Amino acid sequence: MCLILLALDTHPDYSLIVAANRDEFYDRSTARAAFWKDDPRVLAGRDLKAGGTWLGIDRRGRFAAVTNYRQGQREAGTLRSRGRLVSDYLTERIVGRAHVERVEREGARYKGFNLIAGDVQALFYISNRDGGVRALRPGVYGLSNHLLDSPWPKVTAGKSGLCELLAGGGELIPRLFELLSDRRQATDASLPRTGVSPEWERLLSSAFITSEAYGTRSSTVVLVGRGGGVTFVERSFGPGPALEGEIRYEYDIEREAL
Repeated sequence: MCLILLALDTHPDYSLIVAANRDEFYDRSTARAAFWKDDPRVLAGRDLKAGGTWLGIDRRGRFAAVTNYRQGQREAGTLRSRGRLVSDYLTERIVGRAHVERVEREGARYKGFNLIAGDVQALFYISNRDGGVRALRPGVYGLSNHLLDSPWPKVTAGKSGLCELLAGGGELIPRLFELLSDRRQATDASLPRTGVSPEWERLLSSAFITSEAYGTRSSTVVLVGRGGGVTFVERSFGPGPALEGEIRYEYDIEREAL
């Protein structure tokens, strides 16, 4: 993932609202979001190269999403895939705090990452580029490829836009997708300095990214209602960017003990 906007316990109808874009090279093989055949409790896309996922939720309402931490230089290729941080949580019978505390101990096994994991009762953030587990309080959060709520232009704009949506009326899902589709690039003066070229910083500064080889591959909206209903909608994109399809799942959380 390269942009996650999240509202926790701030809406009268929804305990959790997530709007996220996954940015990746177009030639990286990916399976669209679905309930996994090898674990039908898990609803997520799948990275067919490394086997993990970038965002998912299960039938018990446990949610997780990951972004990489952009730092310019290459890291060791032998480290574990960051997608395992999400898939391991969703496929194991473990509570969110126990998972992120384990991730904290094992963080050096991965390239730079940010992880959000838990459920509407207890949601946590951790990065192996910033020490400590953080329990998220009710509020609006934004995450890209630096630390949580780092004031990158698309994070700041995304949080502001999400706050406006929460304060206004109308149907949430199309408006959240509109927020995710923003292709405006930041001015050079406001670009972060992460060690990549100015051209790449400019390209990566928009919420929705498009280029010949790399761009936003999917936009995902997840709503968890206060009554336990989950709505998961995802749009997939190819080069161009061409809309390749939209999927929608709705189900009620199963109140199953871990």
